[in-house]
Amino acid sequence: MKLTALGFAVSFAIAILIGVGLHAGGFVKSPLFVAIVLVATSLGVVFPVLKDSGNIDSRLGELVIAAASIADFGSIILLSLFFSGKSSTSTAGRLILLGIFGLAVVLVGVAVASAERSMSLSRVLRRLQDTTAQIRVRAAFLLLIGFTALAESVGLETILGAFAAGALLSLLDRDETTTHPQFRLKLEAVGFGVFIPIFFVTSGLTFDLNALFASGSTIARVPLFLLAILLARGLPALVYVRMLGLSRSLIAGILQATSLPFIVAATQIGLQLGLVSRASAAGLVAAGLLSVVISPALGLGLLRRQRPDTATPRALPTPMMPVLTAEDRALCRASDVESAA
Repeated sequence: MKLTALGFAVSFAIAILIGVGLHAGGFVKSPLFVAIVLVATSLGVVFPVLKDSGNIDSRLGELVIAAASIADFGSIILLSLFFSGKSSTSTAGRLILLGIFGLAVVLVGVAVASAERSMSLSRVLRRLQDTTAQIRVRAAFLLLIGFTALAESVGLETILGAFAAGALLSLLDRDETTTHPQFRLKLEAVGFGVFIPIFFVTSGLTFDLNALFASGSTIARVPLFLLAILLARGLPALVYVRMLGLSRSLIAGILQATSLPFIVAATQIGLQLGLVSRASAAGLVAAGLLSVVISPALGLGLLRRQRPDTATPRALPTPMMPVLTAEDRALCRASDVESAA
């Protein structure tokens, strides 16, 4: 956790420098806004790559997932704190709202955890969880809708509510083998099979191609923004060198440089607040789309060339030869003579 937190701090520092450089070049209006956009990682895209390649439980997989989770959480918090499009309050006021929202999430989590300890309620959940009621899955969606509505009502971004619901479910659902072993599998099926494809289709429908191809300079921003994503999220993976080695740290950096959902949501907020032009917003989204296409495929190809982390096998004990006494040797020779006769 300390290593991935350090990586996020380094990532944000690099992103600030990149934002200042892009602002000096006239590409963006707010260096801080662009820095927040650049530090996010799409966990929903990276997770299937690690899982399908068999690296989900390796040291590389654990570091990348932890780093992506911190990056997602940190970017959402920073965006809600400094650039909430639905609140006219000051930064201090937004910080108070974040505290209230966090307290509400904690209270709901305590209430749900206490309710699940009830024997009668646990029996009802076990009885209904695999029937057509799908009670646990519906409860998860209730948390999602409730937290997003709460975030919007207090003037924060709805993506913060969605992330809080997922984080709370991850903390509460630690009993994967006794009460409901298929719960996460069902949520993954809904997420990867329904919501993520819908998100990408919606993103494609709302993508402003006219703004992207308005001029040659606008198109030239796409590789520039893609390089910015790679630098902001890829370079911090060098802090993993002592643990993973250089080659696997580079693979981790490539996987971390994958971001699209947060870029799409953040650029819409930036357009509403006048923090980014339509050309730059289209360029950022196009760069994010390229990162989703290039980084996972490149990372997966490099992973397949290497063996996943495995535990060092223990050496088998060396068999001990029996020690024969003089009497034993004499008996053996007598036995051999009798056998020959």
